[in-house]
Amino acid sequence: MHKLLIVDDEQSVRYSFKKVFGSTMYNVKEASSAEEAIGGFKLENPDLVILDIEMPGKDGIQVLRELKQISPQIPIIIITAYGTGDRVINAMKYGAFDYIEKPFDIPRLKAIIEDAISTSKKSKSIPASDLKKIYQKNVDDKNIMVGESPAIKDVFKLIGKVATSDANILVVGESGTGKELVAKAIHKYSDRLSKPFIAINCAAIPETLLESELFGYEKGAFTGADKYKPGKFEDANGGTLFLDEIGDMSLPIQSKLLRVLQEGTIERLGSSKPVKVDVRIVAATNRNLEKDISTKSFREDLYYRLKVITISLPPLRMRKDDIPILVNHFLQKHSRNPKGEVLTIQPEALNKLIEHTWPGNIRELENVIKRAVILAKGSTLGSDFLFDEVEIPGDGHTDDSARLFAYLSPKIMSENGKIYKLAVEEFEKDLLLWALSETNRNQVQAAKLLGISRVMLHERLDKFIRNDEP
Repeated sequence: MHKLLIVDDEQSVRYSFKKVFGSTMYNVKEASSAEEAIGGFKLENPDLVILDIEMPGKDGIQVLRELKQISPQIPIIIITAYGTGDRVINAMKYGAFDYIEKPFDIPRLKAIIEDAISTSKKSKSIPASDLKKIYQKNVDDKNIMVGESPAIKDVFKLIGKVATSDANILVVGESGTGKELVAKAIHKYSDRLSKPFIAINCAAIPETLLESELFGYEKGAFTGADKYKPGKFEDANGGTLFLDEIGDMSLPIQSKLLRVLQEGTIERLGSSKPVKVDVRIVAATNRNLEKDISTKSFREDLYYRLKVITISLPPLRMRKDDIPILVNHFLQKHSRNPKGEVLTIQPEALNKLIEHTWPGNIRELENVIKRAVILAKGSTLGSDFLFDEVEIPGDGHTDDSARLFAYLSPKIMSENGKIYKLAVEEFEKDLLLWALSETNRNQVQAAKLLGISRVMLHERLDKFIRNDEP
């Protein structure tokens, strides 16, 4: 018979667990505090612990860490009435088997318990001294990502599980879903926290420059190389290197990256001397790399080197429960005045945001809030200033010219003498976004559609779009 230890300061919760799980299959023991939990854990040697996170005195995360110090192999399921991103990540980082919220889905909880006990049996042969190593590191408790939907909490759980390893991670998801935030979270909760986090966008740098940016160069390697310059791999040594838009990397540079992953060394341009580097790679893409492999534009061997673990980010339309939380977060971020006041949002305006499909995902939502904050009057944000639907009095409708004027009008006084330049830039930005949308964000095709070079497209994206990204 398997022994379960239920740790919760509410007697009704412990009673419910005993009623549901107290059978010939489980022997249920109780603890109402952190101290009782630690004492009962040592005395009873349970097969599994179900641990509440909110208790007087020490909270569940502290108890989790202490129990894992005593016996790392015992599975612990964290339960809570609610959970923020950092709590979920920390719980998984310090070894929780799973993290579930009240009220419980009893069949799902039973399945998790059975899975936890089964998994625990398989890991009995692993030395406890090895398992203890991952529970030693302290991290701060500041939120990195925002959301409480089941979809994003699954991402939090996976971040917590993989952060302490050195496995390469591939983050996939649509543009604007927050792939760099995931990379930063993995770095923050890893043992590499004290070392650099370096990010580079492989699509934003011309192919002729990307190699030198990644691997560095020696003095005299090419015209203009008047001194030695380390690359991003050396800058990130000991830490994490985030390679965004990895699918846009050319095949020759893919080959050099594969060699780094295989051998742990780089060669600067102009040198044949290998340089040892210790870097954890987190790569990201919004492309279908398996399709790119079939068209021979992405190396299959590199793909499998990068995707030791894959984290798939849900689009915002699949996590609409998070929109009110994200809106509040962005209002806090963008609407603070010198007095520390923050704008609020009217219910009808919030409903309008929830109903929107958000093709640009979280990045689009943040930019909508930033724009609305600039145009808003008073302390409450209404639907008048969402998206581009600002009507010009007198003509009774909104056309493209009106929307452009609405965007530019608050800038006229502060940007006196630059109105023509601003109007041209706004039109060019819309044209770039249109071309990317028409070509499913294929930058080669977008450049052809616009009749410009890919290098020029990269430059314009950097100027008008990427610099505005959160």
